Amino acid sequence: MSSTPASQPVQPPVHPPVNPRLALLNPYPFERLSALTKGIVPNPDYRPISLGIGEPKHPAPKLVEDALMANLKGLSGYPATAGQLPLREAIAGWLQRRYALSLDPATQILPVNGSREALFALAQVVIDPSRPGATVVCPNPFYQIYEGAALLAGATPAFANSDPARNFAPDWSQIDEATWSRTQLLYVCSPGNPTGAVMPLSEWQTLFELSDRYGFVIASDECYSEIYFRDGPDAAPLSGLQAAAQLGRPDFRNLIAFTSLSKRSNVPGMRSGFVAGDAAWIKRFLLYRTYHGSAMNPMIQAASIAAWNDEDHVVANRAQYRAKFATVTPLLAEVLDVALPDAGFYLWAAVPDGNDIGFAQGLLAQYNVGVLPGSLLARDAHGINPGAGRIRLALVAEQAECLEAAHRIVSFVKPLKTSA
Repeated sequence: MSSTPASQPVQPPVHPPVNPRLALLNPYPFERLSALTKGIVPNPDYRPISLGIGEPKHPAPKLVEDALMANLKGLSGYPATAGQLPLREAIAGWLQRRYALSLDPATQILPVNGSREALFALAQVVIDPSRPGATVVCPNPFYQIYEGAALLAGATPAFANSDPARNFAPDWSQIDEATWSRTQLLYVCSPGNPTGAVMPLSEWQTLFELSDRYGFVIASDECYSEIYFRDGPDAAPLSGLQAAAQLGRPDFRNLIAFTSLSKRSNVPGMRSGFVAGDAAWIKRFLLYRTYHGSAMNPMIQAASIAAWNDEDHVVANRAQYRAKFATVTPLLAEVLDVALPDAGFYLWAAVPDGNDIGFAQGLLAQYNVGVLPGSLLARDAHGINPGAGRIRLALVAEQAECLEAAHRIVSFVKPLKTSA
């Protein structure tokens, strides 16, 4: 009977390999904010109000809930990654009504499980990390998924800072020719998060010309497109697809637009949206998502059809946001540098002393209101952090709660301005 000698050294455990690019990911802004506010005990005289997270709080439409309950039997089969034809046709119908566009439901539209999943996944399809200097250009500040998608795809992010003189639209001229020549993917967000800026047709023309010259793909994040505050023929934000059609690009070459029901229909938990545009890229994206297992639940597809086919609940939802912004914005403008955005449900406000993190910490401690420091949404680029000195306020709760938060902010700011 043999035994292992007691003197034989114990082998150290073998650690499994891990993707080294995971270590490149930055902590999400809310994780960073949690660390910055750890140990702060909010004033117990005030109930907590959060304006930090951009999560819709209005009730989901009953027609969506009814469609979910009526389609429980759909759980018994595997859904196709391309989605049901009636869903793609419903999306095509919405694109026709909203933007006067005619897209082929079979080749130019693909349902996705929310815009976040698709925005991340597209980079994995587009980026060729074997090409020297693979680059992804993003606005700054920006939705953090853009950076993470670039890093995990093997690319380096480059940033175009927002320009306060142009209503905080990205200044694409900051990207030099050498960087454009290495760019494989450009993320744009219109209406923008967090600034609410909407890209005009002239800006789209510039980006299309750059795309043609350097061969990169444009990913147009349009998930805030249905929340806007003005009336008239040009009040609704312009889509990248709409801009392409108006500029003589009906094939939408190298353009993919992303739209979601989360904000439009107050159903972030459904994880439902779509991508549309260049048929060649839609075909490649479908191939990737087929292997990735990204198929939409049949119940969600049925509820999504109901949502895309109805506009009444969208109009009512937009009216709620308009009422909130009309009440809250002038009140805050008395003490902060803030103005009504083009669209979206955020206010992008400057703080009195330029210390956005200190402002958020003090407001939480004294008045139990949570806001997101702008510097956490941006990166240092071109010598500055373009989010520094500002806070993002998500007016997603009911009007009374948003108004109460605004009054607390005014009470917090007035002594700061007096002592300054």
